[in-house]
Amino acid sequence: MRKEPEIPFEDSLNDDWSRDLNMVEVPLGSRPFWALGAVVLAVVAVVFFRIAYLDLFNGAYFAARAADNASQSQASPAPRGIIYDKEGNALVENKAVFTAELNARAFLADGSLQSSTLDAAQSILGVPSSTLWTMLESSSQEDFATPVVLSEDLDQTQLVNLQALSLPTIKIGSDFSRYYPDGQVFASVIGYTGRVSQGNLTADPELTADDFIGKTGIEKQYDTALRGIPGVNIRFTNAEGQMLGQKQQSAPTIGSSVNLTIDGGLQTYLYNRTKQGLAALGRQVGVGIALDPRTGAVLALVNLPGYDNNLFSDPSPSSTAQIKDLLTSSVEPMFDRAVSGNYNPGSTIKPLDGVAILKEGVVTADRTLYSPGYLLVPNQYDPSKPTKYMDWRSQGAIDLSAAIAQSSDVYFYVTVGGSPAMTTPPINDARDYGIGGLGISKLFNWWTTFGLGKKTGIDLPGEASGFLPTPQWKLRHNGTQWLLGDSYNVAIGQGDLTVTPLQLLSYIDAIANGGKIYRPFVNASSTPYVNEDLSYLLPQIQEVQKGMRQTVTSPLGTAYTLNGLPAPTCAKTGSAQVMNNQQENALFVGYMPCNDPQIAILILIENSKEGSLNAVPIAKDVFNWYYENRMKTQ
Repeated sequence: MRKEPEIPFEDSLNDDWSRDLNMVEVPLGSRPFWALGAVVLAVVAVVFFRIAYLDLFNGAYFAARAADNASQSQASPAPRGIIYDKEGNALVENKAVFTAELNARAFLADGSLQSSTLDAAQSILGVPSSTLWTMLESSSQEDFATPVVLSEDLDQTQLVNLQALSLPTIKIGSDFSRYYPDGQVFASVIGYTGRVSQGNLTADPELTADDFIGKTGIEKQYDTALRGIPGVNIRFTNAEGQMLGQKQQSAPTIGSSVNLTIDGGLQTYLYNRTKQGLAALGRQVGVGIALDPRTGAVLALVNLPGYDNNLFSDPSPSSTAQIKDLLTSSVEPMFDRAVSGNYNPGSTIKPLDGVAILKEGVVTADRTLYSPGYLLVPNQYDPSKPTKYMDWRSQGAIDLSAAIAQSSDVYFYVTVGGSPAMTTPPINDARDYGIGGLGISKLFNWWTTFGLGKKTGIDLPGEASGFLPTPQWKLRHNGTQWLLGDSYNVAIGQGDLTVTPLQLLSYIDAIANGGKIYRPFVNASSTPYVNEDLSYLLPQIQEVQKGMRQTVTSPLGTAYTLNGLPAPTCAKTGSAQVMNNQQENALFVGYMPCNDPQIAILILIENSKEGSLNAVPIAKDVFNWYYENRMKTQ
């Protein structure tokens, strides 16, 4: 049997395929390889540019995302700066506290934890379920990462019980709370702090929901400096959320301290003495201010009734109820009347009138006018019934000094508003006829010259401007013309003229120091600044000073009881009719010593019983205290 020759397997296949398929091998050429290369190159380019885009343009974002998945940053609260009085005594302290905060995201995400969380809030913190849900709903619906504060200050028992539960929905944080050793005495100046509101977060993107900021007073005015810089702690976790370790990225920086011009001893005495005076009269509302006429530094500032600013650092239900009472009280104990209140100045405006009428040449300082206790103005419609403008009593013949000392209304009716032409028969003393008077337009200019109608610029929030009426305003507001009686009213500080107590004392400061209206300031690091230099009025101011001195030295002076003070004192009293003449505010302004003033004070009593007489005894005791405790020891 003949053996067939062996054929390689590959050749056999080639022959079979050639016969069966009638195919031949044809070269592919380079085009397919170019196409494939282009596809690969395009894919590589897309990947490259995507990587470059992510790295160059969003690298920081994704790096932060990666870091956040592996770590958590936690702010470490910074203590607020300390506030000191003029003598270097601390008026505020920082107290370390622990807080209980609800993690809203965890609470809403895990229904199994809600029941235990609500039970813990009720039993340990005293927060009912309904209250917790309300707090949760009032928080930002778009930011569940922001914790809801359930308690601001945990006691030891609450802290231990919460730690034992280890609920992931309730976080225990640390913070600092403000404590004010003499809260009520200094609250008008210092103010208080509170947790940020939604409005605060919107206004300042640098704030977080965990921050506390100043709400009123110095705490608000210098909040940025006092606030400090929080530290940052980093916690590292694995994919299961277990903590692997932590480190401090940055330490907290305590806020800057603020040194005040406030004399702590004087502030305390002024507060207590004014409070005592109000209680003796059966009254509640009063203001006391003391300034240094040489610089404008605020030595004391008191508003009564006062309030305890420690309430706003105490989360207890009793404090919450007291705060509600403060906010709804009819006497508004949290209203800063000294800086923001608008009052008729009454006769305390007369020293300003005196400077104006002398400078404008209306009368000379020694020109006498006669006051029988009223001024009659002819009635053009019925000459037999002249209009009578009353004075508070008869003074007889008086010049400028006597008019200021005895607080004559008639004198300033005539010199500011003007007197009628001679009548037949005469209805006033002949010497009082035909005086042109300053007039409302010029008086308005003098008001603004002495800083009325505009803010003083004090470094405390919420300052008001007061109000200066004009004929144009009255026509727009009431639809009536300005009358002679309107000029008479504003000449003695009545009518629609209003000033803040701070404005009033600032202008008196200028009378005391010879013409410089200083910008009042509370921060001792401030440089004294002259808002208006009226030194060119020194001759006229000196004549007014004589009248303010005579107010104290003359037996007919309205502040004669101050004559026994150990240093020469100059003063002016005032009474302002308010509430449609149903009530009367008492005012006192003065300075000591007259020849070299070191202190100027204002006392205001709302709804006093006997007008300015009620303010003078308080002023006398304050001057006495300052002399014995400050001037005598120099």
